[in-house]
Parts: sequence; structure tokens; C-alpha cells
Amino acid sequence: MPSSNFVVEQPVSPKDFETYYQLRYNVLRKPWNQPLGSELDDTENTSIHAFAKDNGIAIACARLHFVDSRTAQVRSMAVHPTYQGKGLGKLVLTYLEELSQKNNRLKIILHARENALKFYEKCGY
Repeated sequence: MPSSNFVVEQPVSPKDFETYYQLRYNVLRKPWNQPLGSELDDTENTSIHAFAKDNGIAIACARLHFVDSRTAQVRSMAVHPTYQGKGLGKLVLTYLEELSQKNNRLKIILHARENALKFYEKCGY
């Protein structure tokens, strides 16, 4: 299941956002025994969200937050464990990088967990 079989889009419907946030919770918060709802923060409404789905379920997601007039931050990158290593994280990241450039944010910063560093380094960060 190569990443070329998937499309990255922005969640629009309540169902899209439900599956998007569920993936973020399951991958980023639940393993740390954090409560449901902790996957949300005060920048949700000002971020650009992106995800890829398989059979209507989010399998990869991240969001882009504008820090200032020239800088954006990729946040909350999550890929379902079954789909990791298949290029989906890179697909979502490329989508957000393109949106960042279109919005004149030419610098992207990250705040990543230790286990994600190799992924970002491989992507040129």
C-alpha cells in the first residue's frame, strides 16, 4: 500500500474531524496515558489540518500553525502504526510544506519527540 494510493486533504465534515482527532489521540496521547481531549489545544481553530484516510478512517495526520508572518510550525504529526514506514508521514508533511509556502511562511519549525527525529531528518529537517 504505497503512499501514492492515498490523498491528503483537509478535514471538513464533523466525521472527518472525529476520525482525525481520534488518530491524534490514539497515536500521540493514549500511549502516554493522557485523557481523551488532551489531543486538543488552543491553536486548533487557527491551524490548517491535513490528513489521509483509508476507508473513511484517518491513517495519517498533522497540522500547520502559523507562528508569525514568516514562520510556520508542523504539529501533531501522527501515523497509524499499521501504516508507518509507507511514506504517509512524508505525504502529509509535503502537503503542509506546500501550504506553508503558499502562505509566505518560508521557515518551518518542529517540536518533535525523540522517536520522530530520524523521520524529520530524513525529510531534510
